Amino acid sequence: MGIWKREFTLEHLNEICTDTMVSGLGIVFTSFGDDYMEAVMPVDKRTCQPYGMLHGGASAALAETVGSIAGNMCCPEDKCCLGLDINANHVRGAFGGTVRARAVPLHLGVSTQVWSIRIYSDRDELICDSRLTLAVHRRKRVCAG
Repeated sequence: MGIWKREFTLEHLNEICTDTMVSGLGIVFTSFGDDYMEAVMPVDKRTCQPYGMLHGGASAALAETVGSIAGNMCCPEDKCCLGLDINANHVRGAFGGTVRARAVPLHLGVSTQVWSIRIYSDRDELICDSRLTLAVHRRKRVCAG
């Protein structure tokens, strides 16, 4: 079970993203382990800037999606996580194929979580290095669902 406080499957993670920006960008959760979660996103017309390269905002959306979902799976059922801050360093361009994001926790506290999310190309080249800070709240006060 590792860091996870909730039971989930990849099918469940992908199902909760139906009809959201996540599914609109083509983001799909693909794997998780004791201390990480991964998702992929296509580099196509939905996620590219006008010059044909992966848009930095799409990379940030992928990073925040994987980190936030992972963070929520690390909370007990009466808690939820919401984003406080995201930083994304875009270190290389991607011009096609897919990118893969891997989120690993740096800090899992009572009131905050910090996640490192690295995004890689199909050739395992680092595209973006991101850090996400989440606030942990009582579910019935802030978070829907």
